[in-house]
Amino acid sequence: MNGGGEGVSASAAPLEWKFSQVFGERTAGEEVQEVDIISAIEFDRTGDHLATGDRGGRVVLFERTDNKEHGGHRRDLERTDYSIGRHPEFRYKTEFQSHEPEFDYLKSLEIEEKINKIRWCQTANGALFLLSTNDKTIKFWKVQEKKVKKVCDMNVDPSKAVGNGPVVGCTSTSSRPYLANGGCKERPISYLSNDVSFPPGGFSSLHLPVVTSHETSLTARCRRVYAHAHDYHINSISNNSDGETFISADDLRINLWNLEISNQSFNIVDVKPANMEDLTEVITSAEFHPTQCNMLAYSSSKGSIRLIDMRQSALCDTHSKLFEEQEVVGSKSFFTEIIASISDIKFAKDGRHILSRDYMTLKLWDINMDSGPVATFQVHEYLRPKLCDLYENDSIFDKFECCLSGDGLHVATGSYSNLFRVFGCSEGSTEATTLEASKTPMRRQVQNPSRPSRPMGSLPRVLRRGVDTSGADANGNAFDFTTKLLHLAWHPTDNSLACAASNSLYMYYA
Repeated sequence: MNGGGEGVSASAAPLEWKFSQVFGERTAGEEVQEVDIISAIEFDRTGDHLATGDRGGRVVLFERTDNKEHGGHRRDLERTDYSIGRHPEFRYKTEFQSHEPEFDYLKSLEIEEKINKIRWCQTANGALFLLSTNDKTIKFWKVQEKKVKKVCDMNVDPSKAVGNGPVVGCTSTSSRPYLANGGCKERPISYLSNDVSFPPGGFSSLHLPVVTSHETSLTARCRRVYAHAHDYHINSISNNSDGETFISADDLRINLWNLEISNQSFNIVDVKPANMEDLTEVITSAEFHPTQCNMLAYSSSKGSIRLIDMRQSALCDTHSKLFEEQEVVGSKSFFTEIIASISDIKFAKDGRHILSRDYMTLKLWDINMDSGPVATFQVHEYLRPKLCDLYENDSIFDKFECCLSGDGLHVATGSYSNLFRVFGCSEGSTEATTLEASKTPMRRQVQNPSRPSRPMGSLPRVLRRGVDTSGADANGNAFDFTTKLLHLAWHPTDNSLACAASNSLYMYYA
């Protein structure tokens, strides 16, 4: 995605998505436990690790395996003219309990263990570091391999007990009770044991036992807990590119933390009015700029995105840029503000563009152009006649996430009936594909005609693509609003998607 319009040509073929893997697949008719439903997905910066969080407070880690199988550096593979035709493949690595249910006695409030967000931190010394948060508490985890140590090569036969207790690392078959320091209750300390048979002439030499490590086990340890800083539910956490700080956001405030300091944070954004009756909008998502450590963006329930520069002041009450779409005169209704609320924002890898998701659309913004989005992709336009029903069953408040490809040429988001949509946003692209989170993703594919897009740098007004006005898929199946694909993540370097459908993690490649 190049701001100067140096995009791919209009003849670029749409991505053909194929099923790769599924973890936690449920059988037909199997009842899903609430605690097993996935609530967060995140690739690390390299794409070699993937983390998921669920409503039961667990974090599950997966590691990439196809890189290890073929070994060697990219330069070596290119030197041998090796064609890298493999798609990313992952395997289960480990899991740990990140959060437990709590109760706030001061506010008489239950705090559920559900993982809201996961963010990877910089690795060090072969260990993995990540942040996870529920509604109130953020935790900093270190996951590393530890070697299991064993003592061997002793001077005596380990199968036989010695007088002052069993040999370390061995199990004694004797029924005599041994004291904590190795003594025995049934005999005096001065008693010399005859349990050990010495070789004739005694031992020619004594040597130190050897400690060896043959096996490794993964351990997760909570390094720090960042608590008691939010009065409202945490909706976002985001790492800074400086590798030292991160932000956490709730409905009314954004706090800045140092990873090394857990008992202090700085409030950098506060939208709470003096009188809560004057409250008109809340913070819905926040994210640091991928390369500039002083810049961050946050979205609101009114459909606006604010870009702030932390160098301007300690409390960033004023924004450096405001991105919002002007209302069409006469189009306002009871649902206008509800469906305009942004549920997720993501920076493109180059930091030039911001992708936002509201209930009806995906919007792509150029941070150098605050007059309006450079592209709008219709996701739920077919639901406009059903907004009353969706309001009644609370579906209109569902928070769908969005993601961009590493090269910035594609965007994706989820929908109902476990469907997700992929759009091309490069020059001349008309790609708007609907896929299902199943082993046959193209089974319910809907290709929507759309006019070609223009280069990003030359888009004066909004471009609307991907309109789907039907309430059913290509096969005539009605959409199911009880099954929703809220969480998905794009691999940072490959065209690979990870999608959460209830308790199942589906992976696709193109």
